[in-house]
Amino acid sequence: MTDPGQRLRSSLAADSAASSGAEFDSPIAMEALRATRVLHAADQEPFPAPGRIRVITVANQKGGVGKTTSTVNLGVALALYGLRALVIDLDPQGNTSTALGVEHTVGTPSIYDALVGDSSLADVVHPTTASPNLRCVPATIDLAGAEIELVSVVAREYRLRRAIEGHIHALPEDQRPHYVLIDCPPSLGLLTLNALVAGDEVLIPIQCEYYALEGLGQLLNNIELVRAHLNPGIAVRTILLTMYDGRTKLADQVAEEVRSHFGDLVLQTVIPRNVRVSEAPGYGQSVLTYDPGSRGSTSYVEAARELAERGVDLAPLTDVRPMGAPPPPPAPATAPMPAVRPGAHRATDPAAPDRAFAGTDAAVLPVPSSVDEENR
Repeated sequence: MTDPGQRLRSSLAADSAASSGAEFDSPIAMEALRATRVLHAADQEPFPAPGRIRVITVANQKGGVGKTTSTVNLGVALALYGLRALVIDLDPQGNTSTALGVEHTVGTPSIYDALVGDSSLADVVHPTTASPNLRCVPATIDLAGAEIELVSVVAREYRLRRAIEGHIHALPEDQRPHYVLIDCPPSLGLLTLNALVAGDEVLIPIQCEYYALEGLGQLLNNIELVRAHLNPGIAVRTILLTMYDGRTKLADQVAEEVRSHFGDLVLQTVIPRNVRVSEAPGYGQSVLTYDPGSRGSTSYVEAARELAERGVDLAPLTDVRPMGAPPPPPAPATAPMPAVRPGAHRATDPAAPDRAFAGTDAAVLPVPSSVDEENR
């Protein structure tokens, strides 16, 4: 059988060759060609279904690294290429809901009603404008007070997990989502804790800039605490590099640092800086539907394909693990991120190595000392 997604990859790889012909001899023609392939995703070979339902928590306590953007566009890409996806907006700002064209004004049935109230997840799931395969649980401003209201609730850390498992159990097998993507707020509070307890794996978007690495160690430590005390099955399984600017050396240095530490957890696909990705939410769309021929769109399609292919070999489960069942064995631990010392700079000695170490436990990320050195 043809490798899933191979037709799209072959087509995109052939773009440069096609551009030499008279038919595709301009950037506009090339973009139109790419847009046609994304818009007609149903004609492409679908992405492979995972071995089991994947509940992925998209987390990073730093804001502005692409959590919401990645959740939205990965969810849309998976849905366009034949997989059923459910996106849960756990951020009180409701940006995920906006990007998927889902109403999230005060009074709209939302994830707040499932966490704090008596509503089931089925009562608050909404269709999206992006694809019939994609559904969304929106967030309203009411969610801002949920952390305070949950303080006195029994088993408060398991509220989201119970809601998800109850919802999936109630669905016929052919309607259950292949992917559940949970968009977390930029914090490490009770909402993010609920998401980590509910998920089977964590996807961390990392912006290709220096500050993005500073708080990563704290996030990894919190994930290990959740593994030890609340959810033995949780583990970091995917790292996505976002906002990559190929014009700077700094982006390459951050990408190299992340790949050297996390290895195969890092997707090969890198999401570039692209204005279309930022414009799309203003129109209540993902970048795949707003400008399917853009670099941002095709990058997210490739990232989703890679994510889907990694899920094929996951051990299948006969059913969703019911509440009260024995927890799964702990997943392999993720090595802690080396501490990044603020203000670290490349050694002035040109013969010095690019990466220095302060002692034995603190890796120092080389940072260019001038704008001229930063630009290619």
